[in-house]
Amino acid sequence: MLDCTDRHERFLARLISKHAVLYTEMITTGALIHGDRPRFLDFSEAEHPVALQLGGSEPNEMARCAELVQEWGYDEVNINVGCPSDRVQSGQFGACLMQTPKLVADNVRNMVAAVDIPVTVKCRIGVDEQEPREALWRLVSDCADSGCTSFLVHARKAWLKGLSPKENRDVPPLDYQLVYELKQHFPELEIVLNGGINSIEACKQHLEFVDGVMMGREAYSNPYVMARVDAELYGDQAVERSRDQVLEDYIDYAKQRLTEGSRLNHLARHVVGLFHGEPRSRLWRRYISENAHKAGHGVEVLQDAYQQMLSG
Repeated sequence: MLDCTDRHERFLARLISKHAVLYTEMITTGALIHGDRPRFLDFSEAEHPVALQLGGSEPNEMARCAELVQEWGYDEVNINVGCPSDRVQSGQFGACLMQTPKLVADNVRNMVAAVDIPVTVKCRIGVDEQEPREALWRLVSDCADSGCTSFLVHARKAWLKGLSPKENRDVPPLDYQLVYELKQHFPELEIVLNGGINSIEACKQHLEFVDGVMMGREAYSNPYVMARVDAELYGDQAVERSRDQVLEDYIDYAKQRLTEGSRLNHLARHVVGLFHGEPRSRLWRRYISENAHKAGHGVEVLQDAYQQMLSG
């Protein structure tokens, strides 16, 4: 989820759920090897457990980046074999790697040898004209032989020819049953289901057939959907935190980040959906969108937006 699950969004998510595993946006090997590492790798200790999602295809580079991920303190390094954007196709990583399972397996092997943290794979069920059962089974089998024991499967094909990245999130039909069957065929592996999951009720239904569920777009646009995760999925009956409490703590966090050079609009965009479905939430969203980008504005924008919503 490029430009979505940055460190600010992940901190917000952790304020809502103590137990959900959080994933970074995809970061390329080139960015880590040649770029500003603290910019891409720094995160808050509160985010644990947190996994970094890595984009690349050259085994030695992937192993080196896995070492950096471990050195920085992440709990898992995940290989992206699912992103369908034009940029990842030109760089020979992401979903196009479904077509070269042996190469993905080589990356897994090198990374597993380089680090002690789990190396996982996030993939689609196939790309373009591939037969999903054949393509997915081959990728999982090859990577399992190389030491990967956990797979996060977006239950759609990716059409690299003919569909935009946005269309690839919705247009190809979901095939949950295929992922259930994958788990049946590889009972020793951890299989996590992704794609089109938008409620805790749906999570619980899928968990009858797979080991885990991943919620992406819904959790970003409606972050408070995660408020029931700890109780319903992890059995933690601690008192659920209210939206107001989450906002108060996020404002404190935003104050600190602003003193370190973060921009308010980058911080504020992640809470636009916090009051999704609540009365007058439209006023909240509108005030933030109209004011967060203005020069010199600070967390008072969030405080004022909240008051606007309350007063109607």
